[in-house]
Amino acid sequence: MKRQRIGIFKLASCDGCQLAVLNLNEELFDLAELYDIAYFREALNRSPLKQYDIALVEGSVTTERQKKEIIEIRERARFLMTIGACATAGGIQALRNWANLAEFKRQVYPSPELISVLPTSTPVSEHVYIDYELWGCPVDAEALSETLVSLMVGRRPGIPIYSLCMDCKIKGIPCVLVSQGDPCLGPVTRAGCGALCPSFGRGCFGCFGPKEGANIDALMHRFEDLKMARKDAVLLMDKMNTYAYRRTRLEQDH
Repeated sequence: MKRQRIGIFKLASCDGCQLAVLNLNEELFDLAELYDIAYFREALNRSPLKQYDIALVEGSVTTERQKKEIIEIRERARFLMTIGACATAGGIQALRNWANLAEFKRQVYPSPELISVLPTSTPVSEHVYIDYELWGCPVDAEALSETLVSLMVGRRPGIPIYSLCMDCKIKGIPCVLVSQGDPCLGPVTRAGCGALCPSFGRGCFGCFGPKEGANIDALMHRFEDLKMARKDAVLLMDKMNTYAYRRTRLEQDH
């Protein structure tokens, strides 16, 4: 059977999700027996192909060039899958969506006039149709492997869609929000990390983005009961998935 061709592409990101692919280690070799990893600049020296069966995209769209690039990738791929917080939610660079871009550039770069970027950082889904999306900062390597194998055999990937709180219950981890009175985004965040931070007595930072139907305002009211200022509560969500959390709140308001 002819192996399906995979292309792994990068937009604006830190490369962490591509490293997660490499960190599959021996499992990556197993996947290489099922798929032909035809393009992956992080690991291979190969020229781009005209067509791919599956395109994996890391990173957000932050420049005009990337807007054109993602359209070209979509046209060349039968399936397009976004991996990680940048590709699915705009990434931490989406913090500029709520700020003064000119001031950001002035504070960071010695020659801000040389920096040409869009005023916003947006997920891939705002520019092209995507077939699958995998959240996380970085993406969970096991979830990626599960999705690729599921595509091969024609079944639905077994990716959890419940909140992080469920993982805490399953593992018997005391609720940080209840037992310690510490702010935690677990109730509104999708599972995927294995409840890593709560396992060490720390609140969730929202690495895997808002779960479907997340009641963010209810959690904000709970934070206010803990004497947390609304500004600080918003800042808790203003990290790698800021765009997704804020957009979820706007949708709830309407």
